Amino acid sequence: MAHPRFYTLTASCPDQVGIIAKVSGFIAENGGWILESSFHADALTGRYFMRIEIRADSLPILLAEFRERFRTAVADPLGMTWRIADSAVKKRVVILVSKQEHCLYDLLARWQAKELDIEIPCVVSNHETFRGFVEWHGIPFHHVPVGKDNKAPAYAEIARIFDDVRGDCMVLARYMQILPPELCDAYSGRIINIHHSFLPSFAGAKPYHQAYERGVKLIGATCHYVTSELDAGPIIEQDVIRIDHSDSPDDMVRYGKDIEKTVLARGLRYHLEDRVLVHGNKTVVFR
Repeated sequence: MAHPRFYTLTASCPDQVGIIAKVSGFIAENGGWILESSFHADALTGRYFMRIEIRADSLPILLAEFRERFRTAVADPLGMTWRIADSAVKKRVVILVSKQEHCLYDLLARWQAKELDIEIPCVVSNHETFRGFVEWHGIPFHHVPVGKDNKAPAYAEIARIFDDVRGDCMVLARYMQILPPELCDAYSGRIINIHHSFLPSFAGAKPYHQAYERGVKLIGATCHYVTSELDAGPIIEQDVIRIDHSDSPDDMVRYGKDIEKTVLARGLRYHLEDRVLVHGNKTVVFR
C-alpha cells in the first residue's frame, strides 16, 4: 500500500512554553491528521526544532492557504524559521562527478530502483568518463571542463545548468574540485558532499593515506553541506569501520568506498525527506 500524500512542516524558533500546543492545535483546528512528529529542544542555544508530517487529504484547504494561515497564526507570533514541503513534488537532484564511479553508480542504482524517489535532471562532470553510462540511464550528461584558466566561467556554467533544470539539490558524488565561495553561498544548504574521511580529521586530499600514517584503528566517511570553508560545513551523517595494522592504504581506500556510498545515500535521503535542520554549523537530524 502506497504511503498517502503528506506535507512536511519543519521549523525552529526560540524555545518557549506552548510551542507544541500551538502548532498541533493549529493543525487540529484545520482538520489535519498528524502522521509523524519529532521535536528537540537545545538547552545550550535556547532553540526549539520540530518536524511534523501531516496527511494531505485530511486538510479541507489548499496547501497555499494552509501555509498562509500557519504563517499568520503560528510562525510569525513564535518567531519561526519554517517551511512546508509537499511529498507529491519530487526533489530534483543534480549530480556532479569526476572520475571515481562508486558513488555515482550507487545513486543511480537507488534511483532506478525507486529507493530514492527523486528526479535526476542531469549529471555534470569535468570529465567525459561517464557520459555513456549516464546517457544509458536516459539522463542528460553535461561535460564542463575545469582548468586553472577557466574556473570562473566553468562554475558559472554549472550554476546556469543547475538553475535551468530547476535543481533543488546538488550532490558532489566524488566531484574532485573545490567549489568557489560564491557558488557555495548562492546555494547554501542545497549542496551535499561526501568526504572520504571522518571529519574533522584528515580533511583535504588523500585522507586514507593520512590515516594510515597516523595509525588509526577506525576510518569513516562524512556527508555534509558544502560551505566556503573547505570540508567544514554542517555534518548530516557519518559512519566508521574498524581496521587494523595489517590494512594497507589501498585496503583502506577499498573499504572506504563502501562506507562512502552508504553514508552519502543516507545523508541525501535525510535531506530529501526534510529531516535535516541546520543551525549555525551544526544540524538537527530527525531520523
